[in-house]
Amino acid sequence: QVQLVESGGGLVQPGGSLRLSCAASGSIFSINAMGWFRQAPGKQRELVALITHGGTTEYADSVKGRFTISRDNAKNTVHLQMNSLKPEDTAVHYCYANNHLTGVEYWGKGTLVTVSA
Repeated sequence: QVQLVESGGGLVQPGGSLRLSCAASGSIFSINAMGWFRQAPGKQRELVALITHGGTTEYADSVKGRFTISRDNAKNTVHLQMNSLKPEDTAVHYCYANNHLTGVEYWGKGTLVTVSA
């Protein structure tokens, strides 16, 4: 089992920045990709950004150029630096990890990001 704990959400004005962090514990040796998904009220959960153990990244088109994902394999953490935030970025953001051998996926409990004046 893998446990994921997020931190760093909150309220920010449009154009502002936030940094989300996620710490993984448990059977971390099995983890390949880590990243972030988000779910806004009334909408489906969607990919924000992913990063593999080797550092390959993938971003949603809506956040390219504004968000940066990074990972510290030694500390088992993944971070999401969010700049130039927009009201449409308001959502619960979930940390994600997967075991590429078994296909098992792991989720954090989520942290709320609210972008509002």
